[in-house]
Amino acid sequence: MNSNIEQVLQAHHFLPVGEQNPKIKQIKSVISNTKPNPHKLFAAEGIWMLSMCEKFHTPIDSLILCPEHIRTPEAAALADKIASRTAQLYTVSAKTYEKISERGQPDGLFALASLPHHELADFHPKNDAVLLVLDGVEIPGNIGTMLRMADGAGVDGVFLCNRKARMTHPKLIKGSQGAILSVPFFEFETVAACRDWLDKNKFTVYLADTRAKLFYYDEPFGKKTALVMGSERYGISREWYDGSYQMIAIPMEGSCDSLNVGVAATVLAYEAVKKNKFIPQNRKP
Repeated sequence: MNSNIEQVLQAHHFLPVGEQNPKIKQIKSVISNTKPNPHKLFAAEGIWMLSMCEKFHTPIDSLILCPEHIRTPEAAALADKIASRTAQLYTVSAKTYEKISERGQPDGLFALASLPHHELADFHPKNDAVLLVLDGVEIPGNIGTMLRMADGAGVDGVFLCNRKARMTHPKLIKGSQGAILSVPFFEFETVAACRDWLDKNKFTVYLADTRAKLFYYDEPFGKKTALVMGSERYGISREWYDGSYQMIAIPMEGSCDSLNVGVAATVLAYEAVKKNKFIPQNRKP
């Protein structure tokens, strides 16, 4: 056993468990996404993901180590940090660890972590804010990809209406590449509630729709902006179409009639952020 991880095990009380232990069964349930997950736990595996959890002070429900796979001082030091703030600590054999790991070359670090919780009452976007509204998006990987894009583009927050996928879905977590921890996201019970908030906070709302006559590059933006993206199959729900919001499109010059929702969101969000935040004449105090 690596001497560094041996010191970690001596400094903290880790409980050895096998594949039939309730904790391992809980982990498998979270990974399979087949049972209710009231505490909104997600699987966080590996040095990179657990470093992100440390960076954003993500609550850790439980830490599972496989000493046989922990080979570097970096991994041992990270395990020590997380163990110091986690009540449930476990060790497993390589055989048991490989039952829960989704990596070809595991580094022996695994945790169940809690999704961050953001209070809408504490969210006060500035006048140059850009929000992404996901209405009925079904594919977890697409939601994760758009969270990752939102982080990269500088989008101020992501709103979710008619949510079809669990935010703890492993494909969503993987697709977000850690952005699930950095980008504020808020779920709305109804479209009406989301619209009410946007209207009260004086956002200009654009519906991404291929039928629109306005192309995204012709819109000056420069004000509080909300971009509404619809589901992969059905588009934006009818509740958004009452004449008060403007549709906006990305021109399609080839034989395809639309883009993947994540790609479309990327095009629109980067344009809106550029014009809202980085073009001097568009900035407002």
